[in-house]
Amino acid sequence: MRRFRGNRRERSDGDGRRGGAGHTARRGAWVLARIITAIAGLVAGAIVLGIVLVLLEANRSNGLVELVLDVARFLAGPFKDMFDLDDRKVEVAVNWGIAAAVYLIVASVIAKLLRRG
Repeated sequence: MRRFRGNRRERSDGDGRRGGAGHTARRGAWVLARIITAIAGLVAGAIVLGIVLVLLEANRSNGLVELVLDVARFLAGPFKDMFDLDDRKVEVAVNWGIAAAVYLIVASVIAKLLRRG
C-alpha cells in the first residue's frame, strides 16, 4: 500500500509500519557503525590513558597501572618505534598518540561508509 505525504511517497506494509528489509538493513548498519565508533573510542581512550600514565611517571609496581600500560602497549604495538626520539616520554606520547588517532580515523571512515550504504 502506498501513502502520499507531502512530495514523497512512503511505502507501508498495511499496518502503518514503514520500511521493510531495506529499512532494517540500514538500521543494522547504523547500529554497527555506532558499535565500531564506541570500540574505537575505548581503544583510543586506553591508549591516551597509557600516555598519561607514562608522562606522569605512574608507579609501575601498581597492578592497575601495569594493566593499563600493557593494554596500551599492545594496542599501540604496530606503531612502536615509528619515531625514535631522544626523550622516552615524548616518543611514547608521539607514537601512541598517532596510534590513537589512526584508530579513531579508521573507525570514523568505516562508520561513515556503513551509514552511507
